[in-house]
Amino acid sequence: MISHPSRHCTVELQALPSRIGQVRRIVSAQLRYWHMDPLIDRASLGVTELLTNVHLHAVPDKTCTVEMELLLERLTVSVRDHDPRLPVVDDAAPLATCGRGLSMVAAMSETWGARPDGESGKVVWFTLPACGDLAAVTAPPVTARAPRRLVGEVPATVFAEAEPVVDLGSPQPAPARSAVAG
Repeated sequence: MISHPSRHCTVELQALPSRIGQVRRIVSAQLRYWHMDPLIDRASLGVTELLTNVHLHAVPDKTCTVEMELLLERLTVSVRDHDPRLPVVDDAAPLATCGRGLSMVAAMSETWGARPDGESGKVVWFTLPACGDLAAVTAPPVTARAPRRLVGEVPATVFAEAEPVVDLGSPQPAPARSAVAG
């Protein structure tokens, strides 16, 4: 028996620096709405790194979809774009100013991975535990972990339920009220 119903939020946008900040605020607001405040910092960091990768590397365009799914005590955050090339974790130097995004996602998440999405796209995702020992969720890692180089399927249940979509793709200013789904 599932004790908590599935919760889902989707945001479509152009992965531009100004839009990334908006999505961070949406992620934070959504997690506060779901009473998952301890996950805000890590989820915001992870989505920022994935959206920055879309901005820097995705072709032919920067259009993408961010999805958050809270299901069975696990938060899954994914970014779907139109570039079929799967990401590669670089062995960047510890003080490098670029090339460390996926390593950071790997270090702060429970699991992460990437999978092709049809013939012309991919989904990159990470998970965070949504309950249990919240001290482990909010505490920084004690030791650095080697990046996990996972490429695999996200369970179909992660994308099964659709919610209203927030479109941030237009260059117009965002509406004054928050777009938070329950």
